[in-house]
Amino acid sequence: MDSSFISGRKSAPAHLGRVLILGLGKSGKAAASYCASLMGTRVESLHIAGGTSNEDAIAFARTCQEAGATVEFDTQVITGSYDLCIASPGISEFSDFYLSAKAASTEIISEVEFAWRESAESSVWVAITGTNGKTTTTSLIAHLLKHAGMKANAVGNIGDTCLDAVRLDETDVYVAEVSSYQLASTVRFAPNVAVLLNITPDHVTWHRTHQNYVDAKLKVLANLSATPNATAVLDAVNDTVRATVRSLKAQPAQERGFAYVPVGTARGIAGDMRAACGSENAAFLREDGMLVVALGGEEHALCKASDLLIPGEHNVSNALAAASAALAAGAAPAAVAEGLATFSSLEHRLEGCGQIHGVSCYNDSKATNVDATLKALAAFDPRRPIVLLGGTDKLTALDELVAQSNEHCASVVLFGASRDRFAEAFQAATIPVYLADHLEDALDEALSHAQEGDIVLLSPACASFDEFSGFEERGRVFKAMVAQRAQA
Repeated sequence: MDSSFISGRKSAPAHLGRVLILGLGKSGKAAASYCASLMGTRVESLHIAGGTSNEDAIAFARTCQEAGATVEFDTQVITGSYDLCIASPGISEFSDFYLSAKAASTEIISEVEFAWRESAESSVWVAITGTNGKTTTTSLIAHLLKHAGMKANAVGNIGDTCLDAVRLDETDVYVAEVSSYQLASTVRFAPNVAVLLNITPDHVTWHRTHQNYVDAKLKVLANLSATPNATAVLDAVNDTVRATVRSLKAQPAQERGFAYVPVGTARGIAGDMRAACGSENAAFLREDGMLVVALGGEEHALCKASDLLIPGEHNVSNALAAASAALAAGAAPAAVAEGLATFSSLEHRLEGCGQIHGVSCYNDSKATNVDATLKALAAFDPRRPIVLLGGTDKLTALDELVAQSNEHCASVVLFGASRDRFAEAFQAATIPVYLADHLEDALDEALSHAQEGDIVLLSPACASFDEFSGFEERGRVFKAMVAQRAQA
């Protein structure tokens, strides 16, 4: 290895030089702490542009200043000259703040990229991205790898930041949930396994255009050829991702430099891409209900979809992607099969949260966009839930949501800041539509129309910031409301 890089690590320069940390969110704090510990050795100087000040950020900044860093808050433009800038994902790459930092820095990267560079050369990285299903798939992959006896942990947008996990050095396989925000600022990031789930419209405010969002997601594949025996797992049911599958198939294998596993086909998750277009690998739901992954010339029949503890066709797709990634990372097929049947639902993702006088309630607060809600609506077929829709409106098209609600739901309750626009769209509905002001009112409205044996589903298709700090608080509050009413 070049002597300017540290032996035994992925791509860690011996000298980081003048470092700029942009933003003091969770990943910004991790990067600041890590670099502050290197002051006087690998880090020549450390400057932190902390964004908006608050009590917590100011307290954290003091510890960095004690280590020799300089800190400023509430600045809009970065000046000076830096060798490396580590940018927080909350700061759009198109903002003046980011662009000024980019102009002042030789290189600007995300905390994910920095963590990967600093990690042990022998470590394995599995990176998962997509619009919906990231957290479930990430958690399931980590579960499968642990079940296979591997020292794996879920990091990134769940659990520890990637950099904190690297600093602890207690992990052999980093299973990293990575967002489009983080991927946008990657340069050399080259995981061993990249999982690209569905891509549907989202985060247009941050990315400015849908194409920018797509391009950021696709960066998870950009450097796979630099990693020996790398594998991409791709949701071929999704139109956007399937176009990438076609592009990869058109390249000679030697030129492409990595293997890929399409999950399903344009026909759905039951489609085998080997039969559809001659793909070498494939993951699909066989006619007999068995989850099958064909990889590296071997076909593995793993478990029945009916054995999964996570409901819905979208979770069958997540399970196929996770199984493909785990096998590509070296897990034994038998362990993967056993692990699939023992993984249960995560909080806020089609989470059963109790019954109220015989009415089953489900918390799917993580469904913050229309595509996520569409998957939830179909998860209970042939039963038809009463669904609660509302929150902070992302202003995406609602035609398909109305159509799928007609097909799968008994009725809908619209609430929150998005209520009026949703109500206008749902004038075309053929099922009953009820209105409420807030989430609590929406639950009570739904219960007033529910009978024993019915389902009430919170799957809002919106962000939560009109009432709550995030989808997690919204989900917890909903569960508390259900518990309170169950006892009444």
